[in-house]
Amino acid sequence: MELNLNVEALLARQPLFSGLSPEERSRISQDSRVSALTKGELLFQKGDTCLGMHLVLYGQIKLAFTSPQGNEKVVEIISQGQSFGEAVMFMEKPYPVFAQALVDTQLLFLPSSTLFGNMERDPGLCKKMIASLSSRLHRLVADVESYSLHSGKQRVIGYLLREAPEPGPDTQEVTVQLSTSKGTIASRLNLTQEHFSRILHELSDEQLIRVEGRKIHILNLAQLQRFD
Repeated sequence: MELNLNVEALLARQPLFSGLSPEERSRISQDSRVSALTKGELLFQKGDTCLGMHLVLYGQIKLAFTSPQGNEKVVEIISQGQSFGEAVMFMEKPYPVFAQALVDTQLLFLPSSTLFGNMERDPGLCKKMIASLSSRLHRLVADVESYSLHSGKQRVIGYLLREAPEPGPDTQEVTVQLSTSKGTIASRLNLTQEHFSRILHELSDEQLIRVEGRKIHILNLAQLQRFD
């Protein structure tokens, strides 16, 4: 499904491309493609050829793989304004994961041939691309550290604290709206859904949170931070 959008304006608002000249953004936009996925629809499968990178205009994309035992492991959840596929694009190798829309999602596809040409002409774009990849690597290293050194309870608390909105000056109660299913979040935290639910139940019993569907009410932010 092709959608009519002002791609040049979209690129101008993205930090990765904001420094490009209007002519360069025009050149990229001419070769780009805007598309839409419905909830549950696959963008690509593991092993498919990577021909470029994607930018999420709205919605959410799950990057995951399935183990030989049939268990799904979520590697990353990509949200609005975030991109994915850059590393595989540079390596010129097949995708090591599959990509699936968690909700109705709109994407901008940027072909590698066009991006490589612009990077040859603009060292600034190269630096921004390297910075983007470095940031993603830093997050992945932090994930590995968390899985190795932190308990399941610490991982869940850390996730809730990262997702929590900034509290007001005189309040310690905030509400976290889970952006996707508990099973997907559990896999992202390297937990089973049962373990994730059990931890939420424990935190509820300790009167640190109150669970209401996908809403997690943090009842005492400072106290929860001491558990992290």
